[in-house]
Amino acid sequence: MKWKKVRLKRRRVFKDKIYSILALGAPMLATGLILSAVLLMLGNIFYKGISGVNWEFLSEAPRNNNLEGGIFPAIYGTVYLVFIMVLCSIPIGTATGIFLSEYTARDSKFAMTVRFAINTLAGVPSIVFGLFGVGFFIQFIGKGMDYVANNTTPVWGKPALIWAAATLAILTLPVVIISVEETMRSIPREMRESSLALGATKWQTIWKLILPNSLTGILTGAILAIGRGAGEVAPILFVGVVYSLPELPSHLSDQFMQLGYHLFVLATQSPDVDAAMPKQYATTVVLLTLTFGMSFFATFLRYRIRKSRGKAHV
Repeated sequence: MKWKKVRLKRRRVFKDKIYSILALGAPMLATGLILSAVLLMLGNIFYKGISGVNWEFLSEAPRNNNLEGGIFPAIYGTVYLVFIMVLCSIPIGTATGIFLSEYTARDSKFAMTVRFAINTLAGVPSIVFGLFGVGFFIQFIGKGMDYVANNTTPVWGKPALIWAAATLAILTLPVVIISVEETMRSIPREMRESSLALGATKWQTIWKLILPNSLTGILTGAILAIGRGAGEVAPILFVGVVYSLPELPSHLSDQFMQLGYHLFVLATQSPDVDAAMPKQYATTVVLLTLTFGMSFFATFLRYRIRKSRGKAHV
């Protein structure tokens, strides 16, 4: 009888060890496979594309059906587009986050409806946003502006940089709203109550206390928006982007080039696939570097804010 208990105990210990190994090993194996795939993909892209990145490629306009020259208009258009997108999405996303966290209860029906709409918006295919941009921004708002201004030729009622940025802003709104709301929810309720007890109004509490302590969450939303918006092609297909345009956009109503769309056309519609292949890899290297650079700048700014606030509380 005693021997059976020892055997059962040993078997139980052995099973616990097996389960522990599986519980620890499975996530590590999955992480290793994902990292290996990402590093292999990035290594292949940079190995084949870095040799094509030079000053001429970065500073000149495209020529000969984009098979010669550079991609500077596409770089400029991408940065310009992302900058306007962030200017549009961050204020709206922050205002929505403030409303959900400060003016509604988490379990209220209205707040639950708004969150359901946000989650639904996050799951909509990106091409649908492009069609929405054509119908709402160009056909409705743009043509309405031209009608009010008595423009004989379309100025706003046509594909333009501002409509592409507005479409991408709607596309990235869910990640901004969720990031801002969760950051504001994490601020202790006691801080709000102390501010109100000292005589501050609701808006003063939000402006002087909640928003400064939520800057890192707002920047997190900006980082996620940059990462998604910089490489999106489908939402801007019909609302402003063009294949080849040597001139740089100088007004919000101008059309523009974008690195993602430039790469898409090189890969699918180039008359000479072999000649376009080096350009494709070089363009991909520039797009990845530009996206990582903008995200790194926002991440570094968030780190500096956290560090300065940490010192302020010491």
